[in-house]
Amino acid sequence: MDYYELEQLKKENQMLQELLTDLPMSFTFQHKDGYTINKVDGHPLSIEASTEIECNKLNIMPEIIPFKEIEVFVAPILNLIPYHIVFLDSDGIMTFCNDQAAVDHGEAKGSMVGRHIRDLIKIPDEKIIILESLRTNQEIIDREVLDRNYYKVNTKLIHNSDGSINRVIGVFYFLKSIKEAEKQAVAGRIAAGIAHEIRNPLTTVRGYLQLLQSKVEPKVANLFSELLIPEIDRANKIITDFLAIAKPAQTNMEWMNAGYFLNDYLITFLQTQATLYNVDLQLEINPNIDNLFFMGDREELLQVFMNLMQNSIQAKNIEKLKITIQVQEEENYLQVIFADNGSGISPEVFANIFEPFFSTKDYGTGLGLSVSKKIIENHSGLLTAKSNQHGTTFYIELPIK
Repeated sequence: MDYYELEQLKKENQMLQELLTDLPMSFTFQHKDGYTINKVDGHPLSIEASTEIECNKLNIMPEIIPFKEIEVFVAPILNLIPYHIVFLDSDGIMTFCNDQAAVDHGEAKGSMVGRHIRDLIKIPDEKIIILESLRTNQEIIDREVLDRNYYKVNTKLIHNSDGSINRVIGVFYFLKSIKEAEKQAVAGRIAAGIAHEIRNPLTTVRGYLQLLQSKVEPKVANLFSELLIPEIDRANKIITDFLAIAKPAQTNMEWMNAGYFLNDYLITFLQTQATLYNVDLQLEINPNIDNLFFMGDREELLQVFMNLMQNSIQAKNIEKLKITIQVQEEENYLQVIFADNGSGISPEVFANIFEPFFSTKDYGTGLGLSVSKKIIENHSGLLTAKSNQHGTTFYIELPIK
Protein backbone atom coordinates (compact mmCIF):
# COMPACT_ATOMS: atom_id res chain seq x y z
CA MET A 1 0.00 0.00 0.00
CA ASP A 2 1.56 3.31 -1.08
CA TYR A 3 1.64 6.63 0.75
CA TYR A 4 -1.36 8.12 -1.07
CA GLU A 5 -3.55 5.11 -0.36
CA LEU A 6 -2.64 5.28 3.34
CA GLU A 7 -3.45 8.98 3.45
CA GLN A 8 -6.78 8.33 1.72
CA LEU A 9 -7.72 5.65 4.24
CA LYS A 10 -6.77 7.94 7.12
CA LYS A 11 -8.99 10.66 5.70
CA GLU A 12 -11.91 8.30 5.19
CA ASN A 13 -11.63 7.02 8.74
CA GLN A 14 -11.43 10.54 10.13
CA MET A 15 -14.61 11.50 8.28
CA LEU A 16 -16.39 8.48 9.68
CA GLN A 17 -15.31 9.35 13.23
CA GLU A 18 -16.64 12.87 12.69
CA LEU A 19 -19.97 11.47 11.53
CA LEU A 20 -20.31 9.29 14.65
CA THR A 21 -19.26 12.20 16.87
CA ASP A 22 -21.92 14.49 15.33
CA LEU A 23 -24.79 12.05 15.85
CA PRO A 24 -27.17 13.42 18.55
CA MET A 25 -27.17 10.33 20.75
CA SER A 26 -25.06 8.24 23.10
CA PHE A 27 -24.11 4.59 22.70
CA THR A 28 -21.61 1.90 23.68
CA PHE A 29 -20.39 -0.60 21.08
CA GLN A 30 -18.45 -3.73 22.08
CA HIS A 31 -16.39 -5.16 19.21
CA LYS A 32 -15.70 -8.89 18.98
CA ASP A 33 -11.92 -8.24 19.17
CA GLY A 34 -12.32 -6.87 22.71
CA TYR A 35 -12.27 -3.09 22.38
CA THR A 36 -15.15 -0.73 23.11
CA ILE A 37 -16.33 2.49 21.47
CA ASN A 38 -18.15 4.86 23.84
CA LYS A 39 -20.09 7.86 22.57
CA VAL A 40 -21.61 10.47 24.89
CA ASP A 41 -23.76 13.06 23.15
CA GLY A 42 -21.78 16.27 22.72
CA HIS A 43 -18.38 14.63 23.31
CA PRO A 44 -15.75 12.98 21.06
CA LEU A 45 -15.57 9.22 20.65
CA SER A 46 -13.78 7.30 23.39
CA ILE A 47 -12.04 4.07 22.35
CA GLU A 48 -10.94 1.59 25.00
CA ALA A 49 -9.20 -1.78 24.64
CA SER A 50 -8.66 -4.56 27.15
CA THR A 51 -4.97 -5.21 26.35
CA GLU A 52 -1.95 -3.32 25.08
CA ILE A 53 -1.83 -5.52 21.98
CA GLU A 54 -5.41 -4.66 21.09
CA CYS A 55 -4.65 -0.95 21.59
CA ASN A 56 -1.74 -1.20 19.17
CA LYS A 57 -3.89 -3.02 16.65
CA LEU A 58 -6.59 -0.37 17.02
CA ASN A 59 -4.10 2.45 16.53
CA ILE A 60 -3.14 1.22 13.07
CA MET A 61 -6.72 0.38 12.04
CA PRO A 62 -7.17 3.61 10.00
CA GLU A 63 -4.14 2.66 7.91
CA ILE A 64 -5.04 -0.91 7.00
CA ILE A 65 -8.84 -1.14 6.68
CA PRO A 66 -10.49 0.09 3.44
CA PHE A 67 -13.66 2.15 3.72
CA LYS A 68 -16.02 -0.57 2.52
CA GLU A 69 -14.88 -2.71 5.45
CA ILE A 70 -15.30 0.22 7.84
CA GLU A 71 -18.94 0.39 6.70
CA VAL A 72 -19.40 -3.20 7.81
CA PHE A 73 -17.71 -2.39 11.12
CA VAL A 74 -19.99 0.56 11.99
CA ALA A 75 -23.23 -1.00 10.71
CA PRO A 76 -24.28 -2.44 14.12
CA ILE A 77 -23.87 1.00 15.67
CA LEU A 78 -25.75 2.91 12.98
CA ASN A 79 -28.59 0.38 13.04
CA LEU A 80 -29.31 1.44 16.64
CA ILE A 81 -29.94 5.05 15.65
CA PRO A 82 -33.60 6.15 15.24
CA TYR A 83 -32.80 8.43 12.28
CA HIS A 84 -32.25 7.57 8.62
CA ILE A 85 -28.61 7.08 7.60
CA VAL A 86 -27.47 6.08 4.11
CA PHE A 87 -24.08 5.84 2.37
CA LEU A 88 -23.93 6.35 -1.39
CA ASP A 89 -21.13 5.76 -3.86
CA SER A 90 -20.42 8.16 -6.72
CA ASP A 91 -23.24 6.64 -8.81
CA GLY A 92 -25.92 7.07 -6.14
CA ILE A 93 -25.87 3.38 -5.24
CA MET A 94 -26.41 2.62 -1.56
CA THR A 95 -23.45 0.92 0.07
CA PHE A 96 -25.17 1.16 3.46
CA CYS A 97 -28.74 1.84 4.63
CA ASN A 98 -29.52 1.59 8.33
CA ASP A 99 -32.45 -0.46 9.58
CA GLN A 100 -34.58 2.55 10.55
CA ALA A 101 -34.46 3.97 7.02
CA ALA A 102 -35.37 0.63 5.43
CA VAL A 103 -38.26 -0.14 7.78
CA ASP A 104 -39.77 3.36 7.63
CA HIS A 105 -39.83 3.13 3.81
CA GLY A 106 -41.42 -0.30 3.83
CA GLU A 107 -38.31 -2.27 2.86
CA ALA A 108 -36.79 -5.32 4.49
CA LYS A 109 -33.73 -4.73 6.66
CA GLY A 110 -30.52 -5.16 4.71
CA SER A 111 -32.31 -5.27 1.34
CA MET A 112 -31.25 -1.86 0.03
CA VAL A 113 -27.48 -2.27 -0.33
CA GLY A 114 -26.54 -2.27 -4.02
CA ARG A 115 -29.68 -0.42 -5.11
CA HIS A 116 -30.07 3.21 -6.16
CA ILE A 117 -31.27 5.70 -3.57
CA ARG A 118 -34.37 6.42 -5.68
CA ASP A 119 -35.51 2.83 -5.02
CA LEU A 120 -35.72 3.70 -1.33
CA ILE A 121 -37.18 7.21 -1.46
CA LYS A 122 -39.25 6.70 -4.63
CA ILE A 123 -39.15 10.29 -5.88
CA PRO A 124 -37.38 11.83 -8.94
CA ASP A 125 -33.59 12.17 -8.70
CA GLU A 126 -33.69 15.96 -8.86
CA LYS A 127 -35.76 16.05 -5.64
CA ILE A 128 -33.49 13.73 -3.66
CA ILE A 129 -31.41 16.00 -1.43
CA ILE A 130 -28.49 13.61 -0.90
CA LEU A 131 -27.97 13.36 -4.69
CA GLU A 132 -27.53 17.14 -4.73
CA SER A 133 -24.29 16.67 -2.82
CA LEU A 134 -23.13 14.25 -5.51
CA ARG A 135 -23.99 16.70 -8.30
CA THR A 136 -22.56 19.83 -6.66
CA ASN A 137 -19.70 18.28 -4.62
CA GLN A 138 -20.96 20.35 -1.67
CA GLU A 139 -21.97 19.20 1.79
CA ILE A 140 -25.41 20.08 3.16
CA ILE A 141 -25.75 21.31 6.75
CA ASP A 142 -29.05 21.33 8.65
CA ARG A 143 -31.29 21.92 5.63
CA GLU A 144 -34.96 21.65 6.54
CA VAL A 145 -37.13 19.96 3.93
CA LEU A 146 -40.81 20.89 4.15
CA ASP A 147 -42.69 17.99 2.63
CA ARG A 148 -45.22 15.55 4.07
CA ASN A 149 -42.55 14.13 6.39
CA TYR A 150 -40.72 17.33 7.35
CA TYR A 151 -37.11 16.56 8.16
CA LYS A 152 -33.61 18.03 8.42
CA VAL A 153 -30.76 16.80 6.21
CA ASN A 154 -27.01 16.69 6.76
CA THR A 155 -24.52 15.22 4.30
CA LYS A 156 -20.78 14.54 4.49
CA LEU A 157 -18.51 13.91 1.52
CA ILE A 158 -15.54 11.54 1.48
CA HIS A 159 -13.15 12.13 -1.46
CA ASN A 160 -10.59 9.97 -3.18
CA SER A 161 -7.00 11.12 -3.46
CA ASP A 162 -7.75 12.55 -6.94
CA GLY A 163 -10.59 14.70 -5.58
CA SER A 164 -13.45 12.54 -6.87
CA ILE A 165 -16.25 11.49 -4.52
CA ASN A 166 -15.84 8.14 -2.83
CA ARG A 167 -18.89 8.31 -0.58
CA VAL A 168 -21.64 10.73 0.39
CA ILE A 169 -23.15 10.08 3.81
CA GLY A 170 -26.66 11.34 4.49
CA VAL A 171 -28.31 11.72 7.89
CA PHE A 172 -32.03 12.56 7.98
CA TYR A 173 -33.58 13.86 11.23
CA PHE A 174 -37.38 13.68 11.13
CA LEU A 175 -38.96 16.69 12.79
CA LYS A 176 -42.67 16.10 12.15
CA SER A 177 -43.35 14.69 15.63
CA ILE A 178 -41.48 17.63 17.20
CA LYS A 179 -43.55 20.15 15.24
CA GLU A 180 -46.77 18.33 16.12
CA ALA A 181 -45.80 18.46 19.80
CA GLU A 182 -45.10 22.19 19.49
CA LYS A 183 -48.51 22.78 17.88
CA GLN A 184 -50.25 20.81 20.61
CA ALA A 185 -48.40 22.80 23.27
CA VAL A 186 -49.54 26.08 21.67
CA ALA A 187 -53.10 24.78 21.41
CA GLY A 188 -52.97 23.78 25.08
CA ARG A 189 -51.81 27.24 26.12
CA ILE A 190 -54.57 28.88 24.07
CA ALA A 191 -57.21 26.55 25.51
CA ALA A 192 -55.94 27.19 29.04
CA GLY A 193 -56.18 30.94 28.46
CA ILE A 194 -59.74 30.65 27.14
CA ALA A 195 -60.76 28.42 30.06
CA HIS A 196 -59.35 30.94 32.53
CA GLU A 197 -61.26 33.80 30.90
CA ILE A 198 -64.52 31.81 30.93
CA ARG A 199 -64.18 31.05 34.64
CA ASN A 200 -64.09 34.74 35.59
CA PRO A 201 -67.59 35.65 34.28
CA LEU A 202 -68.98 32.38 35.69
CA THR A 203 -67.79 33.43 39.13
CA THR A 204 -69.47 36.82 38.68
CA VAL A 205 -72.76 35.22 37.59
CA ARG A 206 -72.68 32.85 40.55
CA GLY A 207 -72.20 35.77 42.93
CA TYR A 208 -75.18 37.66 41.53
CA LEU A 209 -77.36 34.55 41.69
CA GLN A 210 -76.54 34.17 45.39
CA LEU A 211 -77.31 37.84 45.92
CA LEU A 212 -80.67 37.61 44.14
CA GLN A 213 -81.62 34.33 45.81
CA SER A 214 -82.88 36.09 48.94
CA LYS A 215 -84.88 38.67 46.93
CA VAL A 216 -87.00 36.44 44.72
CA GLU A 217 -89.97 34.22 45.41
CA PRO A 218 -89.22 30.77 46.91
CA LYS A 219 -89.93 28.88 43.68
CA VAL A 220 -87.32 30.89 41.79
CA ALA A 221 -84.91 30.75 44.75
CA ASN A 222 -85.11 26.96 44.67
CA LEU A 223 -84.29 27.05 40.95
CA PHE A 224 -81.18 29.09 41.79
CA SER A 225 -80.01 26.80 44.60
CA GLU A 226 -80.91 23.43 43.08
CA LEU A 227 -80.06 23.95 39.41
CA LEU A 228 -78.33 27.15 38.32
CA ILE A 229 -75.70 27.53 41.05
CA PRO A 230 -74.80 23.78 41.08
CA GLU A 231 -74.40 23.82 37.29
CA ILE A 232 -72.11 26.84 37.50
CA ASP A 233 -70.09 25.06 40.20
CA ARG A 234 -69.87 21.99 37.97
CA ALA A 235 -68.63 24.12 35.06
CA ASN A 236 -66.04 25.72 37.34
CA LYS A 237 -64.91 22.28 38.50
CA ILE A 238 -64.43 21.15 34.89
CA ILE A 239 -62.40 24.25 34.10
CA THR A 240 -60.25 23.81 37.23
CA ASP A 241 -59.52 20.18 36.37
CA PHE A 242 -58.74 21.08 32.77
CA LEU A 243 -56.29 23.78 33.84
CA ALA A 244 -54.57 21.25 36.10
CA ILE A 245 -53.77 19.22 32.98
CA ALA A 246 -53.20 22.01 30.48
CA LYS A 247 -50.65 24.05 32.40
CA PRO A 248 -48.27 23.53 35.32
CA ALA A 249 -49.80 24.18 38.71
CA GLN A 250 -48.05 25.73 41.66
CA THR A 251 -47.25 22.99 44.14
CA ASN A 252 -46.22 23.08 47.78
CA MET A 253 -43.65 20.32 47.80
CA GLU A 254 -42.25 19.23 51.15
CA TRP A 255 -40.53 16.23 52.66
CA MET A 256 -43.21 14.05 54.26
CA ASN A 257 -43.00 11.00 56.46
CA ALA A 258 -44.84 8.22 54.61
CA GLY A 259 -46.27 6.71 57.79
CA TYR A 260 -47.68 10.03 59.02
CA PHE A 261 -49.14 10.96 55.64
CA LEU A 262 -50.98 7.65 55.27
CA ASN A 263 -51.95 6.79 58.86
CA ASP A 264 -52.76 10.25 60.21
CA TYR A 265 -53.60 12.50 57.27
CA LEU A 266 -54.94 10.55 54.29
CA ILE A 267 -56.96 7.93 56.16
CA THR A 268 -58.97 10.64 57.95
CA PHE A 269 -60.45 11.93 54.70
CA LEU A 270 -60.89 8.51 53.09
CA GLN A 271 -62.64 7.10 56.16
CA THR A 272 -65.15 9.96 56.05
CA GLN A 273 -66.02 9.08 52.44
CA ALA A 274 -66.15 5.39 53.31
CA THR A 275 -68.63 6.01 56.12
CA LEU A 276 -70.78 8.28 53.93
CA TYR A 277 -71.07 5.68 51.14
CA ASN A 278 -71.07 2.52 53.31
CA VAL A 279 -67.69 1.32 52.02
CA ASP A 280 -65.60 -1.32 53.75
CA LEU A 281 -62.18 0.42 53.78
CA GLN A 282 -59.07 -1.51 54.82
CA LEU A 283 -55.58 -0.03 55.14
CA GLU A 284 -52.67 -2.48 55.16
CA ILE A 285 -49.37 -0.70 55.78
CA ASN A 286 -45.95 -2.27 56.15
CA PRO A 287 -44.49 -0.93 59.44
CA ASN A 288 -41.19 -0.20 57.66
CA ILE A 289 -42.68 2.82 55.90
CA ASP A 290 -42.61 4.79 59.18
CA ASN A 291 -38.91 5.36 58.39
CA LEU A 292 -39.47 6.45 54.78
CA PHE A 293 -39.68 10.02 53.49
CA PHE A 294 -40.81 11.33 50.12
CA MET A 295 -41.22 14.72 48.47
CA GLY A 296 -44.83 15.66 47.79
CA ASP A 297 -47.73 18.07 47.94
CA ARG A 298 -50.19 16.60 50.45
CA GLU A 299 -53.21 18.45 49.03
CA GLU A 300 -52.55 17.21 45.49
CA LEU A 301 -51.94 13.65 46.64
CA LEU A 302 -55.15 13.77 48.67
CA GLN A 303 -56.95 14.77 45.45
CA VAL A 304 -55.52 11.68 43.72
CA PHE A 305 -56.85 9.30 46.38
CA MET A 306 -60.21 11.06 46.55
CA ASN A 307 -60.52 10.66 42.77
CA LEU A 308 -59.71 6.95 43.04
CA MET A 309 -62.24 6.59 45.87
CA GLN A 310 -64.92 8.32 43.78
CA ASN A 311 -64.20 6.04 40.81
CA SER A 312 -64.58 2.97 43.01
CA ILE A 313 -67.86 4.23 44.45
CA GLN A 314 -69.23 4.79 40.94
CA ALA A 315 -68.17 1.25 39.97
CA LYS A 316 -70.02 -0.39 42.88
CA ASN A 317 -71.98 -3.50 41.95
CA ILE A 318 -74.60 -5.40 43.94
CA GLU A 319 -72.08 -6.47 46.59
CA LYS A 320 -70.95 -4.17 49.37
CA LEU A 321 -68.05 -2.11 48.09
CA LYS A 322 -64.71 -3.09 49.59
CA ILE A 323 -61.57 -1.01 49.08
CA THR A 324 -58.16 -2.22 50.17
CA ILE A 325 -55.13 0.06 50.30
CA GLN A 326 -51.79 -1.71 50.64
CA VAL A 327 -48.59 0.26 51.20
CA GLN A 328 -45.08 -1.12 50.98
CA GLU A 329 -41.52 -0.27 50.01
CA GLU A 330 -40.56 -1.48 46.55
CA GLU A 331 -36.85 -0.90 45.74
CA ASN A 332 -36.50 2.92 45.77
CA TYR A 333 -40.22 3.59 45.63
CA LEU A 334 -43.16 3.83 47.95
CA GLN A 335 -45.81 1.63 46.35
CA VAL A 336 -49.50 2.16 47.11
CA ILE A 337 -51.96 -0.43 45.77
CA PHE A 338 -55.56 0.83 45.68
CA ALA A 339 -57.95 -2.05 44.90
CA ASP A 340 -61.74 -2.40 44.86
CA ASN A 341 -64.21 -5.21 44.22
CA GLY A 342 -66.39 -3.15 41.87
CA SER A 343 -67.74 -4.02 38.45
CA GLY A 344 -64.37 -3.50 36.74
CA ILE A 345 -63.58 -1.79 33.45
CA SER A 346 -64.19 -3.43 30.09
CA PRO A 347 -61.08 -3.97 27.90
CA GLU A 348 -62.28 -1.65 25.14
CA VAL A 349 -62.73 1.16 27.67
CA PHE A 350 -59.67 0.43 29.81
CA ALA A 351 -57.15 1.63 27.19
CA ASN A 352 -58.59 5.18 27.42
CA ILE A 353 -59.14 5.64 31.16
CA PHE A 354 -56.31 8.19 31.53
CA GLU A 355 -57.36 10.23 28.47
CA PRO A 356 -58.75 13.72 29.23
CA PHE A 357 -62.55 14.04 28.91
CA PHE A 358 -63.01 10.30 28.44
CA SER A 359 -65.93 9.08 30.54
CA THR A 360 -68.55 6.35 30.36
CA LYS A 361 -70.84 8.26 32.74
CA ASP A 362 -73.37 10.80 31.48
CA TYR A 363 -72.53 13.06 34.40
CA GLY A 364 -68.77 12.52 34.42
CA THR A 365 -66.20 15.06 33.22
CA GLY A 366 -63.61 12.44 32.30
CA LEU A 367 -60.86 14.45 33.97
CA GLY A 368 -60.43 12.73 37.35
CA LEU A 369 -57.95 10.06 36.31
CA SER A 370 -56.20 12.40 33.87
CA VAL A 371 -55.58 14.89 36.65
CA SER A 372 -54.50 12.11 39.01
CA LYS A 373 -51.96 10.77 36.53
CA LYS A 374 -50.61 14.28 35.92
CA ILE A 375 -50.22 14.88 39.66
CA ILE A 376 -48.33 11.61 40.20
CA GLU A 377 -46.08 12.31 37.21
CA ASN A 378 -45.37 15.80 38.63
CA HIS A 379 -44.17 13.95 41.74
CA SER A 380 -41.75 11.95 39.53
CA GLY A 381 -43.93 8.92 40.14
CA LEU A 382 -46.00 6.46 38.14
CA LEU A 383 -49.73 5.67 38.11
CA THR A 384 -50.88 2.48 36.40
CA ALA A 385 -53.93 0.23 36.60
CA LYS A 386 -55.36 -3.17 35.81
CA SER A 387 -58.96 -4.33 35.81
CA ASN A 388 -61.21 -7.34 35.30
CA GLN A 389 -64.75 -8.38 36.19
CA HIS A 390 -63.75 -8.74 39.86
CA GLY A 391 -62.62 -5.14 40.30
CA THR A 392 -59.99 -2.53 39.50
CA THR A 393 -56.55 -1.98 41.01
CA PHE A 394 -54.44 1.18 40.75
CA TYR A 395 -50.71 1.19 41.44
CA ILE A 396 -49.01 4.37 42.62
CA GLU A 397 -45.23 4.57 42.88
CA LEU A 398 -43.52 7.57 44.48
CA PRO A 399 -39.75 7.96 44.85
CA ILE A 400 -38.53 7.86 48.44
CA LYS A 401 -35.48 9.28 50.15
